[in-house]
Amino acid sequence: MESFQIFVVQVVLSFVVYGLIARWYVGPRLAALPLPAALPPLLFIHAFRYLGLVFLVPAVAAPTLAPEFARPAAYGDLLAALLALAALLALRWRWSLALPLVWLFNVVGTVDLVYAFFQGNTRGVGPHLGSAWYIPTLVVPALFITHAMIFAMLVRRSR
Repeated sequence: MESFQIFVVQVVLSFVVYGLIARWYVGPRLAALPLPAALPPLLFIHAFRYLGLVFLVPAVAAPTLAPEFARPAAYGDLLAALLALAALLALRWRWSLALPLVWLFNVVGTVDLVYAFFQGNTRGVGPHLGSAWYIPTLVVPALFITHAMIFAMLVRRSR
């Protein structure tokens, strides 16, 4: 198999596995909790998105990685991580702005992932990811799945 085929197989299988975990295990357990208690486990995953800053580290990503992809992906992930942390604190401290902050995080975080996805495809970044290959193949599918779960919870349960 060529690198691109391996990349696609890994991404697709990660989506399948995370989807099954979400459907069979995580979703049913979170459904039993009140919304402010159900959101934090999903937000904690996004609090680690500062790891996207590795796209800016020459020893990790190849020096040929397009800066037009690397910078927005890295700083978008950092922003998403900070918003996730703010939403976690707001939920924990029962601030009235907690749910609007979760909405803000979820919209910004999703837009960041979609933008990075299209930039990555447009610029053909796969071969230039270096050891940061694990981010789009292993981490990003989990982030998309949890964003979808958060949107579903917010739409269904915040009424």
